[in-house]
Amino acid sequence: MFNLIVGTGALTMPKAFATAGWLVSLILLMFLGFMSYMTTTFVVEAMAAANAQLRWKRMEKRKEDDEDEDSSSGVSDSDVLLQDGYERAETRPILSVQRRGSANIFEITERVEMGQMASMFFNKVGVNLFYFCIIIYLYGDLAIYAAAVPVSLMQVTCVTGNHSCSVGDGTKYNDTDKCWGPIRRIDAYRLYLAAFTLLLGPFTFFNVQKTKYLQIMTSLMRWIAFILMIILALIRISRGQGEGHPSMAQLSGIRNLFGVCVYSFMCQHSLPSLITPISKKKHVNKLVLLDYILILAFYSLLSFTAIYCFRNDTLMDMYTLNFTNCEIISVAFIRYFLGLFPVFTISTNFPIIAVTLRNNWKTLFHREGGTYPWLVDRIVFPAITLIPPVLVAFCTHDLESLVGITGAYAGNGIQYLIPAFLAYCSRKDTQLVFGSGTVNKHLSPFRHTFWIVFVLIWGFSCFVFVTANIVLSESKL
Repeated sequence: MFNLIVGTGALTMPKAFATAGWLVSLILLMFLGFMSYMTTTFVVEAMAAANAQLRWKRMEKRKEDDEDEDSSSGVSDSDVLLQDGYERAETRPILSVQRRGSANIFEITERVEMGQMASMFFNKVGVNLFYFCIIIYLYGDLAIYAAAVPVSLMQVTCVTGNHSCSVGDGTKYNDTDKCWGPIRRIDAYRLYLAAFTLLLGPFTFFNVQKTKYLQIMTSLMRWIAFILMIILALIRISRGQGEGHPSMAQLSGIRNLFGVCVYSFMCQHSLPSLITPISKKKHVNKLVLLDYILILAFYSLLSFTAIYCFRNDTLMDMYTLNFTNCEIISVAFIRYFLGLFPVFTISTNFPIIAVTLRNNWKTLFHREGGTYPWLVDRIVFPAITLIPPVLVAFCTHDLESLVGITGAYAGNGIQYLIPAFLAYCSRKDTQLVFGSGTVNKHLSPFRHTFWIVFVLIWGFSCFVFVTANIVLSESKL
């Protein structure tokens, strides 16, 4: 969970912190971390309710099948019971026989994705809104990835003088500045974007599997990179070389900070894959809380060391690029490693996110018993997955805005609204199916209806606030 949450969003957080002021940023970060934890417990509760419903349906179906078999056969009831009990004992796995007495109908043993939970607990309109929200979020994710890699390559390679030493030194470059000879920086960015699309885009047309070792490698690189940046910033501050003098509060920066923080705490859509394999889930909410506390401490440490080490106007959208300056670190290998860190890690995630988005499109338009023509299945769906984010990345490489807008809109829906509705609807369904006295063993600690209403009001208020902020900002321009 730590590796899933601490990703691209963390790299844009230092600049968002500097823009909004350290006190406002810390308060908002802590509050949004708490809200994300609350909705995580809502999703876990809904997963348990979904498992209970699936288990109940299978039991009902088995009972109906048994009744049909009994009525069609001529043997006595006692013979059927003896034979049935013997056959079931012989065919059932030994582990399930041992656990039979202690099994709980709300045990999370089967992975139920958010889309499946939406189809179980929401009506048709709710299901369509869910898929719309997750598709928009994944599009935003892909656009961020498609822009982050070419930006990093452009910043590292498009410099004058001694290799990458002038990157991150506070010098402001325009897109029209020269990169190599007649090639402008924006031209270099688009060339890198084209190369990125040609190299990784084809994976959208196939199934991406067996990424275990790639994920292990990128996780190690992520840890090394983040720890390096924190240590290097702390060394500069301890030597009295810190140049940052951040303000306490700047309300104009809250919009982007909100989006970045929401994006940086996003894990709700992947919880089924994370929680289901855990063998002992009794204390899962406490473990998740510990994880959130660690992530909050990590984000605070990364951001505070950044804003006190670098001046606000020198902090880059992609924080790793601040460490490609020779004055910060003299070892060329470390400069290039940090400068190109997003290239390695994001490139491995792009195909996985693309295939996930493609499959969500297929599920949204799927009809029971129907199949897609080869052209639609293999060409149209991958194309509508790949082309829009690449076009967005072609038009803009403002990573802070891309992360902010993706988090503030689609991320807001996935992290707040959908989990709250899932918790509410799953509780209603559980009472209808199992009776009002049944207690879900994975019921959220925030079980009172007040918390669901609070999350929904907060989520809708954020939509209004962010939209109003964007409109007002545009009108001033």
